[in-house]
Amino acid sequence: MTGSVVVAGCEWLEYDYGPALVPQDRPASFTMWRYRDLLPLPDGPVRYPLPIGGTPLLPVPALRQEAGTPRLWVKDETRNPTTSNKDRATALVIEDGLRRGIDTITTASTGNAAVSTAFGAAAAGLRAVIFVSLECRPEKIAMMTQAGAWVFQVPAGYAAATDLSRDAARAFGWLDRNTGANPVTLEAKKTVAFEVWEQLGRVVPDVVVAPVGDGPTLVALDKGFDELVRCGLATRRPRLVGVQAEHCQPLVRAWQGRTAAPADLDPAATAADGIAVLRAAIGDAVLDAVRRDGGAMVAVSETALDDAVGVLARRAGLSAEPAGASALAGLGSAVGQGLVDRSETVVLLVTGRGKAAAGPPDQRRVAVVDGLDEVAQLLAGEETR
Repeated sequence: MTGSVVVAGCEWLEYDYGPALVPQDRPASFTMWRYRDLLPLPDGPVRYPLPIGGTPLLPVPALRQEAGTPRLWVKDETRNPTTSNKDRATALVIEDGLRRGIDTITTASTGNAAVSTAFGAAAAGLRAVIFVSLECRPEKIAMMTQAGAWVFQVPAGYAAATDLSRDAARAFGWLDRNTGANPVTLEAKKTVAFEVWEQLGRVVPDVVVAPVGDGPTLVALDKGFDELVRCGLATRRPRLVGVQAEHCQPLVRAWQGRTAAPADLDPAATAADGIAVLRAAIGDAVLDAVRRDGGAMVAVSETALDDAVGVLARRAGLSAEPAGASALAGLGSAVGQGLVDRSETVVLLVTGRGKAAAGPPDQRRVAVVDGLDEVAQLLAGEETR
């Protein structure tokens, strides 16, 4: 790593770019650490204990036929340890923490990032402290506590939970895993772009369609493909299409230059809780990424999301939660609007699979809080619980 720059308000780490930073061999299987020369990772063995990345790029012949898109591919991020793409960021943040001797990691999340953080911390021997809104699904809270995490519910909502998690990281010296806030999270997620390029035979697709909540997944794709160009390994970036649910589409409205109506900003009204974010952490960077190469933002209905879950199961053998399936729903919308041609090489990023908890949340590890004093007080009594 040679430094950093700010792109649309988002910090991008930079490297001494060149083709030698990406291995030349073509392994049958690999992990995210294959790209360690393009990660902020000093020399030495990787200590993070779970296998991360190297997820398959599926040709999905039956889905291609049904959708009328003969060059469609699905990047299946549900193959990561906690069945979502969030595991990439979790792994790199924890790896950094292990090297620096930090024993606690925190994040705010609508669900998947929190589950990933809880299980990743458990595997690495760290404490996880998670902040969520009161609307976070009980089955996801149950999984967090099953992995031994502390879960603090914040009545003021997800944005307030994010602020409190970041304040806690600064006040207590914890690892900050909040996507968009910690640039390391983008570095991990950009490896999806490297994998797609390698899995397509070192060719950049025409279009990549991805869900958008806080925004780091799409922005990281943009950074990854940009770095392939800067390394001299590709000559262009793909168009990026970001997808939001029609009931929670602040960035779609911003991209269209329209004011969002109340019906466009109701996170509780969509089943796609993983992308139901009112205040995107790096929304300006998302809009910059989709505009730069002629991409777009699209909104999809609840019916389209539900249909996409079913079609992925029936035509690709892939189980996805609504947020994870939103890329397929978004492709239909993008094709209908003339934003994507059916003959193009299109990659859909399926980001997560539905999760089932073994039982209810462990209420001894769940509390409603408004501020850091309550957090500190509850954690101070941890040993007695």
